[in-house]
Amino acid sequence: MKANIDRYDNFLSTLCGPSSRTWTDVQESALLEPYTYITANPGKEILSKLVDGFNLWLNVPEDKLAVINRVASLLHNASLLVDDIEDDSQLRRGIPVAHKIYGVPQTLNTANYVYFLAYQELSTLRPTIQHRTTSASPANGLGDDRPAAEKPEPDFARRIIPDHDLDIVVNAELMSLHRGQGLDILWRDTLRCPTEDEYVEMVKDKTGGLLRITVKLLMACATTNTNIDYIPLTNLIGIYYQIRDDYMNLQSNQYADNKGFAEDLSEGKFSFPIVHGILEKPENRQIMNVLKKRPKSPTLKHHTISYLKDTTKSFDYTLAVLEKLDRQARGELERLSGNPMLSVILDKLRVAAPALCP
Repeated sequence: MKANIDRYDNFLSTLCGPSSRTWTDVQESALLEPYTYITANPGKEILSKLVDGFNLWLNVPEDKLAVINRVASLLHNASLLVDDIEDDSQLRRGIPVAHKIYGVPQTLNTANYVYFLAYQELSTLRPTIQHRTTSASPANGLGDDRPAAEKPEPDFARRIIPDHDLDIVVNAELMSLHRGQGLDILWRDTLRCPTEDEYVEMVKDKTGGLLRITVKLLMACATTNTNIDYIPLTNLIGIYYQIRDDYMNLQSNQYADNKGFAEDLSEGKFSFPIVHGILEKPENRQIMNVLKKRPKSPTLKHHTISYLKDTTKSFDYTLAVLEKLDRQARGELERLSGNPMLSVILDKLRVAAPALCP
């Protein structure tokens, strides 16, 4: 086919008018393939269950709740696409990770695109928010001439999370998530074992970031209990979940099937039991040398797990920490008037922990 260079004679004029460029459903589907791939094989949906649990207290209107669920799902699955690349993972939920099928460039681009789709979803909450935060008229529609100090405080002003600050809230927590992930990667790649306190603070940022986004959106759109701060409980659940995940990665047959046997050792990751094992006997560099080698075969992994189990008692210590965190979470639920849905989640997490590899 012969090129038609004449099409460029008045090219500037075509850029001044309405764009004829149309983004098609076919193009959208192709771009989202890595995301569609990972979401077609869902996990345990803990995040959506937590949404339902917290909403038992907060009673978010159904339309807003649907938006919050979509935002949480988009951010969560996009972060998994990136996380699998950064960890050079092989399996996610028992199947090959997306970037092994679609490649790193496309998977990264898709994950970034999905982050912006989440912000686009978030924008659907803004019209109601703007109306509520700019309205100053009393319910009877008449002007209120009373001095400001005598006017009743509007309900939305008493919220722990102001509903007009959602973009700021989400952005701040995404920064926390990436800071935590960044430290986790930095420690791994420089072979620097963090202190236990440093590790817990990192988890509070990394794992807690997405949970806090979700709960803060719920709190901002709530119709009940708008003056109660649920973020300390959210942080506690996030830290509990990550420490439990670290334990299960090295001890659970189910995790071995879904992600590979003791995958944290292959990634060179300083997980909670590993940090304890290193700090418990700092003069013994066995674990550090194993992490440096990023072992793929089971021999070194079995040896390291036996060392953590029998020599440093790191799994016993981890279970003891989990028991303390579980007890505090249940105490907080009771203090907040109880929540059967969240209690069930804690029950399921607690029951799963002893399912050990031989």
